[in-house]
Amino acid sequence: MGENGFGEQRYDLAVVGAGIVGLGHAAAAVERGLRVVVVERSTGIFGSSVRNFGQIGTGMHSGAAKEYAERTRGLWLRLAERAGFWLRETGALMVARADDELAVLEEAGLGDILTAAQVADLAPVVGVVGGMLRVDDCQVDPREAAPAIAAYLAAQGVEFRWRTSAVGVEAGVLHTSRGEIVADAIVFAVNFDVDQLFPEIAEAHGVERCGLDMLLADGVGLTIPVLTGTSMLRYSAFSSMPSATAVRARYAAEDPELFERDVNQMYTERPDGTLIVGDTHYRDTAVPPFQDEDAFALLERLTADLFGRPVRVRQRWQGIYASAPNDFLIASPHEGVRVVSVTTGIGMTTGLGLAATVIDDLFAPQGATS
Repeated sequence: MGENGFGEQRYDLAVVGAGIVGLGHAAAAVERGLRVVVVERSTGIFGSSVRNFGQIGTGMHSGAAKEYAERTRGLWLRLAERAGFWLRETGALMVARADDELAVLEEAGLGDILTAAQVADLAPVVGVVGGMLRVDDCQVDPREAAPAIAAYLAAQGVEFRWRTSAVGVEAGVLHTSRGEIVADAIVFAVNFDVDQLFPEIAEAHGVERCGLDMLLADGVGLTIPVLTGTSMLRYSAFSSMPSATAVRARYAAEDPELFERDVNQMYTERPDGTLIVGDTHYRDTAVPPFQDEDAFALLERLTADLFGRPVRVRQRWQGIYASAPNDFLIASPHEGVRVVSVTTGIGMTTGLGLAATVIDDLFAPQGATS
């Protein structure tokens, strides 16, 4: 054994963080036949990657997010087949409950426009005037998918070092709480904790923490993710439409609490029949652990109104993810070292594609040009 306690081993890639972005880097490296180690300070996967909707919204973004999302979808399909976790390809349903919301969907032109009756055939919602079916979107169970990917990668030879923290880095060497790891390339995929090791990078990119309030409730029989007018105001492929201005103005006048709590009202149902309900958003450099019961009351009210009946709540939780003015953070503090984060709430939708792109860059053939 060497002084680091791990023996004289060298890796092609060391990844810090076992969330979906970190796992995406490991998976892309394995596809290249590289030797990979993943360092994770926790005993398992408990962060943003398991506290979300599990919805992969391939067609709801523009720019780099769209490119990463399109690549991510194919990677999800491949990993679901290989790792054996549940994935549903029924698409996603955008519901319009007012004519101005329907106008946004029609203007975006990103799916089939549905009548109210067609929407009702797909989901047990009430008070709708129409909707859109997004056929390219898909869904996983967030509590199952990332752990299943980690288990699959471990079976492919990826070494996981749980309960091990990164404490420093230099070119070719990762310093951890259990000693040094030598690797040709090192990726930090630590989500909102960028400021723990790279405060200058976090400050330069405006990285904060975004806290979420979410619920798990008894199911309502959904077979497809459901998004609403508030979702149209969040995702760039819809929010950039001129008709979104009218939706924004109406919400501000009729239900200002939606903006005060920065609500994205959407729903997915897990294979066990439980309904994921969300979500609110609040941002700061630190997120207090104290959640406001009024936020959960708002989510319950919105849910009862959309489905025409109250739901029984089973669990409440706080999610946290990185937030910044730009959607993505890719920084290189040292040669062969990358700091990578999805700095908005679309990690499941874009994280695998982002990671694969970073691995392409790190391990490009010698002499190749971008």
